[in-house]
Amino acid sequence: MASSTTAAALACLLPASQASRLPKAASFAPLPAHSAAWRRAAVSVAAPRRRRSAPGVAYATAATEKSIYDFTVKDIDGKGIALSKFKGKALLIVNVASQCGLTTANYTELSHLYEKYKAQGFEILAFPCNQFGFQEPGSNPQIKQFACTRFKAEFPIFDKVDVNGPNTAPIYKFLKSSAGGFLGDLVKWNFEKFLVDKNGKVVERYPPTTSPFQIEKDIQKLIAA
Repeated sequence: MASSTTAAALACLLPASQASRLPKAASFAPLPAHSAAWRRAAVSVAAPRRRRSAPGVAYATAATEKSIYDFTVKDIDGKGIALSKFKGKALLIVNVASQCGLTTANYTELSHLYEKYKAQGFEILAFPCNQFGFQEPGSNPQIKQFACTRFKAEFPIFDKVDVNGPNTAPIYKFLKSSAGGFLGDLVKWNFEKFLVDKNGKVVERYPPTTSPFQIEKDIQKLIAA
């Protein structure tokens, strides 16, 4: 009776194509219901297989082998800058634009936060981008003059880059693969923000509508860590 019950249970757990190939009930040796062998048999049949990562898909942990310090970028004047110079600092990385509806509020608040926390180990890295509504059309010198004159921005501003598409800058490939989440792989608009800890790892990603002041508590935590 126990052997036929075991066979029926296994048949229910298997697809029809596999159940038809099971031995007759009589060929099953009865096992005590709570024996180790019984538990192993049940687990081997019922336990779902782990999902294998699909090749080429960027998961949230895809870039854990790297850090922000592995990259070299060009600053607004065209000079190569190794991001390893920012080791041990909390970083806020932002794609900026000069003609966006979010420009004034973001530049004003970013400048305020930078002035407040720069002496405590905080840096803002701004990357101009013209991919959203063509709202950063100027040359690098024009962008620099705009940010530094109108908003007194003292934080580092870098060379204009693409943050999406086939020409995405390597640094942004890393940022996006490190923090996908509900935003997906694409940067959605100007002033999307990535918060990076003192080890060069992305710890949070914020949509463009999140103001810099709303991130201040998260910045404070990273500085204090």
